[in-house]
Amino acid sequence: MAVLDLVVVVMAGTLYVVATPLGNLEDLSRRAERALAEVDVVAAEDTRRGRELLNWLGIKKPLVSYYEPREEEAIPGIIKRLLAGENVALITDGGTPAVSDPGYRLARAALEAGVRVTPVPGPSAFAAALSAAGLPTDRVTFAGFLPPKQKARREALAELADRRDTLVFYESPRRTVEFLRDAAGVLGDREAAVFRELTKLHEELLRGSLLEIASELDSRPEVKGEVTVLIQGAGEKAEVSEEEARKMLAAALAAGRPLKEAAAEIARLSGLPRKEIYAWGLEIKSRASSD
Repeated sequence: MAVLDLVVVVMAGTLYVVATPLGNLEDLSRRAERALAEVDVVAAEDTRRGRELLNWLGIKKPLVSYYEPREEEAIPGIIKRLLAGENVALITDGGTPAVSDPGYRLARAALEAGVRVTPVPGPSAFAAALSAAGLPTDRVTFAGFLPPKQKARREALAELADRRDTLVFYESPRRTVEFLRDAAGVLGDREAAVFRELTKLHEELLRGSLLEIASELDSRPEVKGEVTVLIQGAGEKAEVSEEEARKMLAAALAAGRPLKEAAAEIARLSGLPRKEIYAWGLEIKSRASSD
């Protein structure tokens, strides 16, 4: 009589990418609550914040830490759980995981391992801000967080200068004023909207030009809360008047940008002669040194 080897086939679990509230806990969807209640484990950017959410829901689940820059160390263990048949929910501190967030690396690893990845959509700072900013939404470029160093940030902004899309960024409250001034220097003093503390008690929207908003925030003792910045896309070059070009140049020089670099960028954006713009810059520098 032949002896048959028994092969146990374990179906892989599912990775649920669960959007959680930015601040107002009432924004959590019923589907998200059910997913968190039914999974075997929750992978959280901050396990303390994750525990607070689960406690508010009255859910008891084990949590594993998944945060940048240690996500590469956490991925193998989470994939092992999924391949063993466990269901895992991925959450961030607030909003949608993998949007300007290291969660995409776990989603990619799960897909490469043959694991099902299911989104549980919901709150997103990007979508929430865009819906209420009053800027065009038919074409949008989401740039997330730009480099913290000024030179690299300006280079990244310059790459976006010709885009007609509404530009959307996330920024640290500590760098928001510097970011707005750099943006005005590189892109021109465009219309913009800045959201702080979306969906939270002290939610605030500031609208105006980049330099107007920068001036308002700079007058405060400090800028608090998570910040989302939206900037109007580029217009036609003919729409940039000499007066506007001069303002752009003054903003660029005030932000510390080299005159040669600023003159070339503004000439490209406005269509005005670079030499003429450079001469304006020399005048500005001369007046500043005599003050």
